[in-house]
Order: sequence, then structure tokens, then C-alpha cells
Amino acid sequence: MKPILLALLLLLLSATVVSAQAADTRYYDIGSPTFTDVWVDPYAGNDLNAGDTPQTALRTITEAWNRIPMGVELTTGYHIHLLPDEYTEDTIPVYWESRYGTYEHPILISGESEVFGVILLAPINLYDSRYVYFDGFTLSPGVDAFHCERCDHVLLRNLIITGADPESYQTQETVKVNQSTNIYIENSDISGAWDNVIDFVAVQFGHVVGNAIHNSGDWCAYAKGGSAYITYEANELYNCGNGGFSAGQGTGFQYMVPPFLRYEAYYIRFVNNYVHDATGAGVGVQGGYNILIAYNTFLNIGARSHLLEVVFGGRSCDGQPGDESRERCDEYAAQGGWGNNLIADGENYVRIPNRHVYIYNNLFYNPEGAQSQWQQFTIFGPFTGDGQGNAPSPALADADLHIVNNVIWNGPADHPLGLGENSGCAADNPTCNETQLVRDNAINTLAISPELTVANYAPIALPPFVADDDHVPPPDQLAHVVVVDISGESRAEHDSVGALAAGN
Repeated sequence: MKPILLALLLLLLSATVVSAQAADTRYYDIGSPTFTDVWVDPYAGNDLNAGDTPQTALRTITEAWNRIPMGVELTTGYHIHLLPDEYTEDTIPVYWESRYGTYEHPILISGESEVFGVILLAPINLYDSRYVYFDGFTLSPGVDAFHCERCDHVLLRNLIITGADPESYQTQETVKVNQSTNIYIENSDISGAWDNVIDFVAVQFGHVVGNAIHNSGDWCAYAKGGSAYITYEANELYNCGNGGFSAGQGTGFQYMVPPFLRYEAYYIRFVNNYVHDATGAGVGVQGGYNILIAYNTFLNIGARSHLLEVVFGGRSCDGQPGDESRERCDEYAAQGGWGNNLIADGENYVRIPNRHVYIYNNLFYNPEGAQSQWQQFTIFGPFTGDGQGNAPSPALADADLHIVNNVIWNGPADHPLGLGENSGCAADNPTCNETQLVRDNAINTLAISPELTVANYAPIALPPFVADDDHVPPPDQLAHVVVVDISGESRAEHDSVGALAAGN
């Protein structure tokens, strides 16, 4: 497949990356800010220097960060230039806190060489900060590498971020963002966690574009906890343990942010991605509302069970009675959120349903001998039980679920769909049932080219999201327009299902 390791190749060709970002509207536009320059050189610098030129560089990033006013809105931007070297723990802030940039006056921390020339050996822990951009270096602490809490407008671009080998259990999440808004991750290589490589909890607005995301023990990436309005596009996800990407999962009720207190994920778009070598499902929806999964290519996935899952999310009130923050579970329930304050025991958690899930124009391909072990899909049937904490009962995983116009090559012609007496997509479901799935998808009927394209199998138009929840989304969040493929080439002349348009 032509875009294999696309993100890493773009990352290494920095000139190409810059021009691609300038021309590609999928990237975040930083505008033309004005900066005060601060230079850092851990070998020859001195923290008593002025720091305004390479010759008068500071020694530590800590000193450079401390020269940015704390707790006030900035009236000039700050550009911290990192000269090539290894930056050890004693040169890096332990806690990056309360710096308030603006769009006109942001904070930019950038490497002044090829990405491999500037290496940070301690994690970045950012809190309560706005308009902070990181660009062009390696972050390799061997533990949880990047954490951002209560942040707004944070950009990670052209980075290599590495945790540890998943089997070492040294890194839980390589990149973790929670209770934040406007988060952008672009053209970076991010890897190495026993849990998740990218974990978003209660993150609203942003995108993850053009990255290589790999080597995890659980899902390579997910957005959960009321995360909303996030696009994942043109990424390569691979060597994922539990699965590739999931919209929703399970969250402690107290960690959510009003008004996103019901579903696990809202208005998530996963388009033009290449997912391969995931032991579990290539993609999943777990408690999602208005979720689009379209124009993706999946290869060598589902070895232990199935290709695709549409199941319940989970909601619990974490901890024990009297623990800090558990009172928010009752507060959020009183606001109509779906949850309770019961102590989770593996059975009494709240099942979060799905609604308006659209899975269109994808290519799922497992070569001969690499089929999913049991079935094509896992789609949960209704759940009726006590303790649903304002959530619907019965909870439905398949309400307005559409699986349409996908090409699937996975196992023999009689490989089970995964539908049965206790599954979802029963015969009385008007949008998803066995007859519809066989009629509206090409399942083990079409040849796949070596480039993982399907000629003469055209995609179909994507239906818009349906806004029938309590809060009203921004107008631009309803319709879907996918005009280019994973490589940025136009789909106009040679469009087809999957991440790579035929002929490109």
C-alpha cells in the first residue's frame, strides 16, 4: 500500500511537511504570530544569559519556561528554540503550569534541527495552559511521555514521542489528554504503551492527523469520557493489542465535563486511516453518539475474534466512598448525566448505548490464513437491568446503526457475520439486520489489489449526523465532506472505498 508509514516519511522530510501543511486544510493553521525568541543550549548555555540569541542561550528549558509570565494572558508570543542535544531531566520542568497564550501570542517550543537532533529525556506534564505548540523534536522519557490536563489549544506537530515496550509496563499512556479543548496532533510518530498510545478523556474539539500510532497493549487510540468533535484522519495505526481505534470505552463518571455527561463519545469522525496488525478489532464504537467511520483500510486485524465491534460503553464512579471527587458523580447525575455513585464490581456499571453510528466505504482485508477467528462483527444486543443511572433501559448498541457499502475480504464465504439470538442487528432493526448487511456490503465477493484498492467499487454519499440530543452542535459538525484520500490526493477522478483511492 503506497501510504504505509506515511506519517513517518512525512515527518523525516520536513520541507515536504511544511509545504503539505500550508496547502492542506486538514492541519491546524497557527497564523502569523509575533514572538519573543528564547534560545536553549544544554551544552554551552547558561541560565544567567539573556537567552535572546544562540550565542547567549540559556542552559535549561526550565529557565526558558519560567521567563514566560504565569497566570496572565500574554501580550507577546514566546518561541523557545531548542538547540541540538539531549535534554536530561534536570533541564526540563517537572510541571508546565498556567501559561496563557493566545492565537496572536502563542508559546512555541521547537527543535532547531532534524527531529532526531533534539531529544528530551523527561516527560512533559502540562496543566491549565493555552495556545502552547510543540514542534520538531523527540520526546523519549521511557515512561508516560506527554500529559495535558485542563488545556486549550495545544499542538503537537512533527514529533517523535516514545514510551517503552508494552511488555515492560513502564508506560501506561504515551500521550494522555484529559478535560481539555482544541487539541491537535499532527505528523508525529507516537508509540510504546502497555495501555494506550493516545488516550483522550473528556476532550472537546481537535484532530489527530497524519500520524503513525503504534505498539500498544490495549487500543492504539481512543476518545472517551464525553470526548466530542474530534477528527482522526490520515493516520497509520498498527501493532495494537486490543484494537486499533475506539470511539468511546469506559470512564469514571467524576472525570467527565458538562454538558457532555451522557455518551462516551460525540461527533467523532474516523476517516482515511490505515489500520493494520491489530490483534483485536480494527475499529470499535463503545457508547458513541453520531460516529462516522468511513474510507478506512484495515489489514490483518481481528485474529482473536472479529473485525469490527459496536458495543456498550461503561460508566462507573471510581474509587471508594469518601474519596476525593466522588461527590461529582451525584452532582452530574442530578444534571441528567448517565451514571451513579455505586461502587463498581464488574457487573453494576452503567451500560452506555450507541446512537447514530455510520460505517461506510471501508475496506477490511485479511489475506488467506489471516482471517478473524470467529466472525465478522460483534454487535451487542439490548441490555435491560437495574442501576442504569439515568441511562436508557433497555440500552441499545445498534440504534440507528448503518453498516453500508463496505468491502470485506475475511475468511471463507460462510464465515459468520456474528449475528444471533442475543446479538444486535436483529431482523426487526430497520437500519441493521442480516439481510441488509449482506445486501449492502460486499462480503467475500470482490478481489483486492496488492495495493489494497478496489477498482470499480465506488463509495456512496455519507449521511449527515442527526442532532437529537440535548445540546446543539456547531453547524459545521453535521455534514461530511471527504474530498481527498489518505495521501492528500483528490478523490474526484478515481474514487473508491478504503483509505487510498484507486489510481492514486
